Amino acid sequence: MSQITIQCRLVASESSRHQLWELMAQLNTPLINELLRQVSQHPEFETWRQKGKHPTDVVKQLCEPLKTDPRFIGQPGRFYASAIALVNYIYKSWFALMKRSQYQLEGKIRWLEMLNSDIELVEASGVSLDSLRIKAAEILAQLTPVNTTETQSTNGKKAKKRKKSQNSVSDTLSKNLFEAYGNAEDNLTHCAISYLLKNGCKINEKEEDAKKFAQRRRKLEIQIERLREQLETRIPKGRDLTDAKWLETLVVATHNVPKNETEAKSWQDSLLRQSSKVPFPVAYGSSEDMTWFKNQFGRICVKFNGLGKHSFQVYCDSRQLHWFKRFLEDQQIKKNSKTQLSSSLFTLRSGCIAWQEEEGKGDLWKVNHLTLYCSVDTRLWTTEGTNQVREEKAEEIAKAITNTKAKGDLNEKQQDHIKRKNSTLDRIDNSFPRPTKPLYKGQSHILVGVSLGLEKPATVAIVDGTTGKVLTYRSIRQILGENYKLLNRQRQQKHSLSHQRQVAQTLAAPNQFGESELGEYIDRLLAKEIIAIAQTYSAGSIVLPKLDNMREQVQSEIQAKAEQKSELLEVQKQYAKQYRVSVHQWSYGRLISIVQSQAAKTGIVIEESKQPIRGSPQEKAKELAIAAYHSRKIN
Repeated sequence: MSQITIQCRLVASESSRHQLWELMAQLNTPLINELLRQVSQHPEFETWRQKGKHPTDVVKQLCEPLKTDPRFIGQPGRFYASAIALVNYIYKSWFALMKRSQYQLEGKIRWLEMLNSDIELVEASGVSLDSLRIKAAEILAQLTPVNTTETQSTNGKKAKKRKKSQNSVSDTLSKNLFEAYGNAEDNLTHCAISYLLKNGCKINEKEEDAKKFAQRRRKLEIQIERLREQLETRIPKGRDLTDAKWLETLVVATHNVPKNETEAKSWQDSLLRQSSKVPFPVAYGSSEDMTWFKNQFGRICVKFNGLGKHSFQVYCDSRQLHWFKRFLEDQQIKKNSKTQLSSSLFTLRSGCIAWQEEEGKGDLWKVNHLTLYCSVDTRLWTTEGTNQVREEKAEEIAKAITNTKAKGDLNEKQQDHIKRKNSTLDRIDNSFPRPTKPLYKGQSHILVGVSLGLEKPATVAIVDGTTGKVLTYRSIRQILGENYKLLNRQRQQKHSLSHQRQVAQTLAAPNQFGESELGEYIDRLLAKEIIAIAQTYSAGSIVLPKLDNMREQVQSEIQAKAEQKSELLEVQKQYAKQYRVSVHQWSYGRLISIVQSQAAKTGIVIEESKQPIRGSPQEKAKELAIAAYHSRKIN
């Protein structure tokens, strides 16, 4: 992606801020809340949840009658379009999350059905425990890959390789056993495979501890119950700006006794939840929905379609001022060209108005301040990048024209569509004046793999994809250099906040404490150095991990450290608990977002790959890069 997001503060008269607040808080946000509610009550809702997606046009259909509803009437057209787009975005993410949770639930239910005690397996199979073990050993011999691990050695590096190989074999074996269970038809094979899986793909000669097995099974049942609760109760509810729902819950909790612990917990959660006190943002999907100009003091200002004559002054950091100057220049140049230029080549792609919540007393439109988020295409800053975008758009338009013509017997609407497309095709040949800057050209076979972890937030490996060899590694200490001390300071702050939350939870008090911006600052330092490393080695791309298995990554890292500490299970559990307290999970999503943004400015391609569960941070970074390179060759 070559697009990044910049922001500025919008300053306007009190009357303009007041009117905008009323539009967003009293009309647009209630409209979004109503659309969220109506989607959740749609007859096809359960079907959409099973599929993991919904038809996007259904939200538009639901919104049409609401435009004449007295509760929501009187909004600019852009506000309705923004509400529809936001609800679609919310439910697109929610349905995808629910589908993943449903998949996890089905997997755990299947495992619960397979997870039986030795006594239950003996009874179900109709053979003795020794016979069951013999059958399990036969299956194990058939499915175990050829043992290629090295002979025992005291050498540290060989021991590490042997451990990694064993883990890989165990993962493969587990997968093979699950497949074999599904293909097996006789009951004895089912029981033998269940026996192997619950014992870590090994034959357990010791007598099973009934108490520990019961705890293990109960833990799995709790996980299933929690997933079911998530699937049943976590429906997007919107924003309660008036605290009406909070007050309603307070009245109910004050005058009634909860029927059970579940209801009591739901009341408590509702009362302690701190919902946003500002309205939903309003998106402007077209760059021409915003008009840029300078006021009498020479300050850049902006007006928005649908908001009449209300104007807003732009206040931004000096590092972002050049972008807003460019927005103004692009519009002025297009206006002077008398429609000979196309707005599809504007550097600004879209915008979004949002209220930033602030502390203080008084009218909410005075206390809170306005922020404008702008999405820009970094390629459109230079002549070379603009030519690249122009070629892409020309190809896209030509394809659309060809597809429309292929339908034959075109009606008037289709003919007008082709005419507009041809007009756009002619206009994009006329270029905006842009500075010249050579595009970044990295070597496609050189990749920078970035692994993420709990103790070491980021580790880098520069890999030659053609040979699979590592050119160099960079540890978190090497990446941060003299700023490494900031990492320890950030961990101390997070530890202190964790303690405050724990105390607040014990007292049933609000426990959402804000954090300093130190973590974000460290992320920016990491991103800056990762980009610099990629440029130094002329890397063609940076490979980042997919975040969908980061929880598993973190748990595996903790478990590996606990196993190194002791062979005793109880000692491992205690160590893992203490370790989670001492080292807190990093904001991986934020770090990835910043790396992506910095890479977009430079022109370095970002790739994604699934990070291995096991191995050192260096090994994970290397495997990330190699997997991305091979995936690229296959595709």
